[in-house]
Order: sequence, then structure tokens, then C-alpha cells
Amino acid sequence: METIRLTTAQALVKFLNAQFVHFNGQEQRFVEGIFTIFGHGNVLGLGQALEENPGHLKVYQGRNEQGMAHVAMAFAKQRNRKQILACTSSVGPGSANMVTAAATATANQIPLLLLPGDVFMTRQPDPVLQQIEQTHNLSISTNDAFQAVSKYWDRIARPEQLISAMINAMRVLTNVEDTGAVVIALPQDVQGEAWDFPLSFFNKRVHMIERRTPNPSSIEAIATTIRQKKKPLLIVGGGVRYSEAGKEVLAFAKKFEMPFAETQAGKSTISSSEQLNVGGIGVTGNLCANELAKQADVIIGLGTRFTDFTTASKSLFADKDIITINASPFHAQKLDAQYVIADVKEGIKALEEELNGYCANFTELETLKSKWQMERNRLANCVYNENYGPEISGHLDDELHDYVEALQTQLTQTKVLLHINKLIEHDAIITGAAGSLPGDLQRLWESQTTNTYHMEYGYSCMGYEIAAALGVKLASPKQEVYTMVGDGSFLMLHSELVTSLQENKKINILLFDNAGFGCINNLQMANGMGSFQTEFRYRDQQTNKTNGSVMAIDYAKIGEGYGLKTYRITSISELEAAMKDAKSSAISTLFDIKVLPKTMTDGYGAWWHVGIAETSNNPKVQLAYKEKEQNLQAARKY
Repeated sequence: METIRLTTAQALVKFLNAQFVHFNGQEQRFVEGIFTIFGHGNVLGLGQALEENPGHLKVYQGRNEQGMAHVAMAFAKQRNRKQILACTSSVGPGSANMVTAAATATANQIPLLLLPGDVFMTRQPDPVLQQIEQTHNLSISTNDAFQAVSKYWDRIARPEQLISAMINAMRVLTNVEDTGAVVIALPQDVQGEAWDFPLSFFNKRVHMIERRTPNPSSIEAIATTIRQKKKPLLIVGGGVRYSEAGKEVLAFAKKFEMPFAETQAGKSTISSSEQLNVGGIGVTGNLCANELAKQADVIIGLGTRFTDFTTASKSLFADKDIITINASPFHAQKLDAQYVIADVKEGIKALEEELNGYCANFTELETLKSKWQMERNRLANCVYNENYGPEISGHLDDELHDYVEALQTQLTQTKVLLHINKLIEHDAIITGAAGSLPGDLQRLWESQTTNTYHMEYGYSCMGYEIAAALGVKLASPKQEVYTMVGDGSFLMLHSELVTSLQENKKINILLFDNAGFGCINNLQMANGMGSFQTEFRYRDQQTNKTNGSVMAIDYAKIGEGYGLKTYRITSISELEAAMKDAKSSAISTLFDIKVLPKTMTDGYGAWWHVGIAETSNNPKVQLAYKEKEQNLQAARKY
């Protein structure tokens, strides 16, 4: 057997360079590059290997370990999980910072390869800098925290263990049914140890991403069920996008006149302009989609995980027959569905053949779409002092006066958002993740070009938004990328703005500043609580509570300090001028948009199950608990 003597780190880099994927007749490299923040636990091992011979890997410099891992996740998501960026950090705070990103990737089933440094296997210098000593188990390190949030986890205690570990890592990273974060912990002494690796380990490896074909009997069974129904509603999930099955699903819907709704992950897989596309469904869904779901006699889930937001905590589909087509047996069988385990494209083509001659009968579709469009137009023109509705009315107009004064604005969130939808380039990609914006976007945003809506809502991780914009830009460099981020999420994490400048990758930050955690403020007040620690207000020295004046933060100055092109927005005319000007900017931009709280959307016939106090002295909380129990009784029990 021919061998080559390399350090563990050098062998890892050489192996990553030899990985390819094959899908739809096309072959491409799987690992495009690696994000790094070097510390004493990885700089002299993996860092040395990358400096000496990175191969084709492009090495990026991150600013925050969570941020750079979110960049990598967004890159993989935008590339439909067919290409990835790896991430390396030192042990200790560096690796701990990536735990949140690992959870985000696993919750969303996006491949993410993390290579954190680890403590010494020899234990000679124990406790090394940044090491946690667990007196009951000295083999535990910070990296053990990844085990709860990873799809595959391993620690390389000897150089030769790299072989089986990396083969398994690639198995999971290319698994369409059950991918997510993969963590290979690299003790810093082992990174520098050499071994005679077999040359065959570095041969070109092509990972075949295969389309699972459906069982004909399963297709026949669900076709029989559908034929007995008159009002089937399709749910387009993220699996449709990753299967690249948008055209096939659209053709299927048109042939059988079936309307289809979108999950957050499935949105923009098919253009919003298609007549049968009724938009977002569920807790953050719109009036039309949710009403159609109530009228439907069968729900057909395509590549969806049926999260609580999609199903309205299982209440929206409570009395419906459920059919699924999903590559994952776990997700296919949710809600006690009649299921087909298959790639969505293969499954929908087989079902189309089996259903020949069938036609759905949704006579209310046009009326409901027209009704929703009227509501959307109303939201596009809402101004301060109008009866805004149907949002949660936590503040009366006179109580908004201090926000108007502090933020120097009368803009409403929905009006700004819908104007942006008109002003943005048709092929521009938007990103988002947390707060009230994902709900507004799923309801209101219209995507004219496919795969231009990039939302992380499986984990709803605050701080993903800006890092995601950079990851998307790296994946789709020819398209403009905008991120929709609230002031709360911006304060959580925006460090990769610096990386965007360093790499000359222009991203656009649309920062909606309503001086608080507005989404959660809505949640608490809608369920009987008062406004408690969710608004950004100064502490009142007399009451010793944070109910003083509104904090007015100049976020544009933060952007200016980094070197971004910035705009301060308090009117629609300023928004229009800024967006026009930003299109000619060669560097990243930040729009500091001041909007009033309580001016986002809410409701439209869907319920969300949240924990509410069973006992309280507050009559409003008592009522909220009673309503929750009533809704729970009406929801699906499995």
C-alpha cells in the first residue's frame, strides 16, 4: 500500500480537496472553502496546513465564530445543500460560539462542517488555556456540547482515526434525508502529529446524491385517497426546493387545478405570480392560504417538516386527511399521514401519472385571493393614527407618541416592507430569521424570481440574518442580496459586516428599528401580560424599572464606523431615494429605517400554542389560558 506521511491537519485539508458531489448529471466540488478564526488550539495545526497547501480551498477570515458558521450554513442553503464551506475555531469560547450555529443547521437540515480545536489528548499541559476541567470526567471538553445539536460528532484522538471519521462525515453531509451539523473535534496536539496515510484516502471521491424513487403501491394508495376528495391543498416545503422540483410541482398543480401554499423554507421555489400560488400558510400565513386550508378536505405535504407554525400547532389541519411525499421517513410519517417516502420530484411525477383524469374543485380560490390582495393593499398604505388592525393593539395611538418623538418617524412596518418589495430588483435575494419580520415576509412578500427568498425559521435564530446575507452573496455573487433584520437581531450579531467589506462582497442591510423586541412584546401582551422588558427604554431612577424614555440608537453611525454606505430613513421618500442610490454602491450598505412598534401583521385565522400560566391574579392571563385550553382541545392530537 502506497502511503504519504502527513500531519492529521494536512491530511484533513488534502481530503477536503478531493470531495465532489454528483446530482442531476452534474459533478462539482463539495467543499468550496473554509472560514477561520485562529487561536492557540488550531492555528499551528490546521492553520499551518492551510497556509502550506490549501489546494483549491479559499480561506476566509471570520469575526465571530457563530457568525462565520451562519455564513457557511447560508452558503450551503443557497446552493441547495450541494456545496459547503467548512469552519474552524480554537477550543473554548471559540468552539462554544459555534454551538448555536450547529443547532441552527441541524434544525433546518442544512449541511455544516465544523472543525473546532480541542484539548490535548496527552493531557501533558492540562489544564491548557481555555480548557474546562470536569472533575468527574477528564475526557470532557467544550466540544462535547456539540453532541446535542449535531447529526454526527467525533473526536480525533489518533491521526489514523481521521479516515473513518471523515468518511462518516461526508456520508451525513450529503444525506438528503437527515443532514445537519457535522462536528469533527481536533485536539491540538493530534493536529500536528504525523502518520503514514494511505494514498487511496485522498483519491477523488464522488458522492452520489440520488433521487429516491417511490414505491408504486404507495403512489397508488395516495392517488386513491385523492380521487375521493374535491378540495386538496398542496403544501410546498423546503424539500421541493432542495429537490429542484419547482417546475414539476407547478405543472402538477396546473394539471389538476390544485392550489398550493408555501412554508418559510418552500417560499420562492415557485414564483408568487402563479395564480395557484396562495402564499404563506400557518401562524405566519395569510388570509387566503389559511382559509383554503380550513376548507380543504385533504392536505398534501411536499417536502415539509410540518412545524407548529405551518400547522398552526396542529389546529389548522385538525380534521383533515394528511398525505405526504418526503425523502425522510421521519418527516413523511408526521401527523399520522398516509405517506410516500421519495424524492419530491420523483414522487410528484409518479403521482401525476397515477392521477390522470382527476380535477380539484376549489370554487372559492379567486374570491379569497382577491380578498387577501385588498388586505395587502391596505397594509401597504397604513399610516400613523389610522385604525391599523388586525395586529395586536398593545399601544393606543397616544402611547405611541413617545416613539414618534424618539425615533422621529411615523412609518409603519408593513408600509415600508411592501414599498421595498416594489423597489427591489426582481432577482434580488432576501434573507431573514427572527422577530416579526419573518411573519410579515411570509405573508406579504412576493417573489418574482425563484430561489430569492432565504429564510431561516427552523430555529429562528436571532443574529443569523446579516451573516446569512454574506453566505448567500458568496453562493450567488451576481445577484443583489438584502437582509431584513430587526434592531434586536442586529444587536445580537452583525460582525460579519466587516468580512463582507474585507472580501468586497456587497450586501444590503435593511434594519427595521422599532426600539425593542417587538415580536415578543406582541406575544406577551396578546396573552394577558403587560409590556415587560421587551421595549428598549431607559431605567427610570424613581421607579427603578425600565419604563423610562425610549432609547433612540443611531445604527447608521455604527455602519459608518465599519465603512459601510449608510442611510437614515424616516419617510417613504427617503427610502425610495436611498434604495435607488444604494444600487450604484460598490460596498455594503446599511439602511437605518425607523418604524413604529405594533405596525406589523398578525393573525389571519391561525393559532399558536405557547405556554401560558395556569394560575394568575391577572384576569387577562386567566382568559388567555382558558382560550389556549379551548384551542388545544380542537387541535390534532398527534
